[in-house]
Amino acid sequence: MGVYLNNATAYSLYEKETKKPYFVDKTQILEQLFPLVWEENSYICITRPRRFGKTVMANMISAFFSRGCDGRTAEYKAGELFDDLYIAKNENYHKFLNQYDVIHISFNEMPRKYGTYEEYIERIEKRLTDDLSKKYPELEIRQGEAVWDILTDIWEKDAAAKYIFVLDEWDFIFHRDFVADREKKAYISFLSNLLKDKPYVVMVYMTGILPIAKYSSGSELNMFTEFTMANSPAFSDYFGFREDEVAQLYERYLKACENPSVTRQGLKLWYNGYHTAGGQRVYNPRSVVEALRYNHLASYWTSAGPYDEIYYYIEKNVAEVRDDLALMAAGESVPARIQEYAATSMNLQTKDEIFSAMVVYGFLSCEKNRVSIPNKEIMDRFSDMLRKENSLGYVNRLARESDRMLKATLAGDTETMLEILEYTHDTEVPLLSYNNETELTAVVNLVYLSARDFYRVEREDKSGIGYVDFIFYPEVDKTADCIILELKVNASPEAAVKQIRDKKYDMRFYGRLGEKPEYTGRILAVGISYDKSSKKHNCKIKTIRERI
Repeated sequence: MGVYLNNATAYSLYEKETKKPYFVDKTQILEQLFPLVWEENSYICITRPRRFGKTVMANMISAFFSRGCDGRTAEYKAGELFDDLYIAKNENYHKFLNQYDVIHISFNEMPRKYGTYEEYIERIEKRLTDDLSKKYPELEIRQGEAVWDILTDIWEKDAAAKYIFVLDEWDFIFHRDFVADREKKAYISFLSNLLKDKPYVVMVYMTGILPIAKYSSGSELNMFTEFTMANSPAFSDYFGFREDEVAQLYERYLKACENPSVTRQGLKLWYNGYHTAGGQRVYNPRSVVEALRYNHLASYWTSAGPYDEIYYYIEKNVAEVRDDLALMAAGESVPARIQEYAATSMNLQTKDEIFSAMVVYGFLSCEKNRVSIPNKEIMDRFSDMLRKENSLGYVNRLARESDRMLKATLAGDTETMLEILEYTHDTEVPLLSYNNETELTAVVNLVYLSARDFYRVEREDKSGIGYVDFIFYPEVDKTADCIILELKVNASPEAAVKQIRDKKYDMRFYGRLGEKPEYTGRILAVGISYDKSSKKHNCKIKTIRERI
C-alpha cells in the first residue's frame, strides 16, 4: 500500500462513515461505474457544492475497487464492509470488488511548508513516484521523471498495469492565493499529461466544485464528461439526501433521541430546496446529519464563513442584481441563464455570471432557468448581508428597518408601520410599480426581515379554508405573539383583516380538539394595503385571540 496507490486511508475513512448513526448507503452509484470500468479509458467529472458528500463518495469508490483493500490478502476486509450494503446484491459485485489498482489523490492536501505552486505539485509527483517505486522494485524508477512517463514505461513492460484514478477536489488550487494564472494553466497541463489518451487509464473519477470547462480551454481535458447538479440528471441521486432518505434518518433519530426537538418540517425548511437537473429536490446532507446528531436546527453548512462570502459574488455588479435579491428574499424565483462555464470566483461581471457562480457554490438553487434561495439556512445568511451591506441601497435601508417594523406590529403601532412603508417611496424603490402583489410582497418581506430571527415565516401557507399571504410561527418562544399577515392592492386593510377572520387562517395556531395549543401567545391579524391611485399604504391590526 502506498500514499496514493492502493492506500488504506480511503477504506478507513469510509468504514468510519458506515458506522455513524446517520449513514446513508449510496453504493448504488457503483452500478453506473461498472460499465465504465469494464469499457476502460473512461473519464467522468462530477461537480457539486461543498459539503454535498463528494469526498465520502470518492473514499467509497476507492475502498470498493482498490486491491489495497482486499480482505483476502490484507488486514483490511472491504468485502465484509460492502457485504451489508446495497451493491452486494449486484450480480457483478465480486467481479469488481478489490480487483483494481487505484490511484487516489486528494488535491486539497498541502505540503507542511509551501509558498509556490511548484512545491505543491512536486509533492504530489514525488509521493506518486515513491508509490510506484515500491510496487515495481524491479524497475529503475528515478525521482524527477514525469509520472506519466513512469506509468507509460510500466505499462510497456506489463500491459496489465492499469489504474483507476480517483481525484478528489480537483479544483482546490484555483482558490489559493499563491497560484497565478500561468500556474493554473500548468496544472491543467499536468492533469492532461497524466490522464489523456493514456493506455494505463481504466477510469478517472474526478470531483470538485468548479466545472472543468471554466479552466480548460481547447482540448486539454475534453476527454471528461461533466455532470453538474444544475445541468445533468445523471448521478443526481448520489449527492445530497432525497426525501425518502431523510425520512429514514428521522426515524432513526426519533428512536435514538430521548428528547427530540427537531421536526421533519424543520429539516425541510432549513435544509431542503436544492434542485437537481432530474427534477428532484434534495437536502444538504451535512446539515441534516449535524442537526440530528446535535438535536438542534442551525446553520451548519454556512457556519464556517461570514455573510460576506455571499457578498463576494455580487459586489462586482450590485446595481444589476439588487432588485432580484429583494425578490428572492421575498421567496420568489427570478430568471437567470446559468452558464456553468462562467461559474468561477473571479471576474464576475454580468448578472448571469454572478448567479451562475452562486448556483455552483450552493448559495442559490436553479430550476427551469430560474434561481431562488433554497432554504432557511441560506436565507439567514442572505438576511445578514441585506442588513449590513450599505452598497445594496434601498434593499439595505428597508432591511435595517425590519427590527422597528416587527416591534411596531407587536405593539399595534400602525403609525410607525406606515412611516416605514411610506419611507419606501422616499427612497424611490424600483419595485414599487406594485403591478401585482409580488412587488408588494417583496417590500413587506424586506421590512419584516428580522422576524426570521424569531419566527418561521411561511408564505401562501394553507390555513383554514384558504391560503394566507404570510403566517409567522413563533420558533424561539412558543408563548410569543403569532402573526397572520394579508396583503391587498387597491383594497382596504380592513378587507384583509376580514379575509383572515372569514377564512379562519388562525386555525393553524390551534391544537387538536381537547389539546392545549402549541402556540399560546396572542394571534394578531395584520392587514397591509396599497392604493395605486394615491400611492399610499394603510395598515390594520386586530387581536383575534388573547394570550392563553
